[in-house]
Amino acid sequence: MKRTLLGVAVAFGLAAAPAFAEFPEKDIQGIIQWGAGGSTDTVARAITPHAEKVLGGTVVMQNLTGGVGAIALNQVANGEADGYTLLFGAENPLLYKVMGLGQKDYADFTPINVIARGVPILVARPDAPFNTFPEMVEYIKANPKTVKFGSTGPGGLPSVVTSMISSKIPLDVTFVPYDGDGPALTALQGGAVDVMPAVLGAALEGIKGGKMKPIALFDVDAAPQLPDVPTITATNPEFADLLPWGPFFGIFVKKGTPDDVVAKLTAAYAEAAKAPEFVELIDGR
Repeated sequence: MKRTLLGVAVAFGLAAAPAFAEFPEKDIQGIIQWGAGGSTDTVARAITPHAEKVLGGTVVMQNLTGGVGAIALNQVANGEADGYTLLFGAENPLLYKVMGLGQKDYADFTPINVIARGVPILVARPDAPFNTFPEMVEYIKANPKTVKFGSTGPGGLPSVVTSMISSKIPLDVTFVPYDGDGPALTALQGGAVDVMPAVLGAALEGIKGGKMKPIALFDVDAAPQLPDVPTITATNPEFADLLPWGPFFGIFVKKGTPDDVVAKLTAAYAEAAKAPEFVELIDGR
């Protein structure tokens, strides 16, 4: 039936057909929910140049931080539904209404592509006085409020992972908030915080460079990139009922965007996701 309806649309020259051919007629704005250097930022900026080649246009990328990504989401949601503003987001908006962070979430958007799923990892500064999760727990018990945990605010990946930990083990630490995992991991490397839950892909380079050390992978299976890092379930089986869990990275437009524009954007980013350089990046993270 869809094939037949398409034929009818072409035969009668419906207005939607020229829009597909002409889009994009101007630069597209790409709004990234999180700060520069973080996981969402890295993935968004890696895939978009390949999508631009397919689209035959330019996507101007902008980081708009704050409100656990809600500021960026609201800007796109309050704009025109014409496909000229893309939201590059993660899983956080799924929790906005639950956590009182806003009245809008992904129900107000049309997905273009969900690019990848990440795996959480707990990392620490290189000279932290513990090397494993059980050692960290014992140190926190002996030194309440001393350990500084990096955070990106309620609803961010660090807060979700921290909530997982707190649901099983008392966690008497001090939280230090940042606008995204990029700035938070930079703070970790500089010694401003001691521990940080992060996406493996965002922390991997720092781990391999000795700028931070892995404490535990929050998954049920070891990561091929770091096969010697234990999973949290290996040392603490009680976490098995909470896993696997992880963030995702996606591209969205405001609901109501014309179907032909959505189709063109979807096709462009689907093709971009096959680019060897992008595949290598994702597989390596």
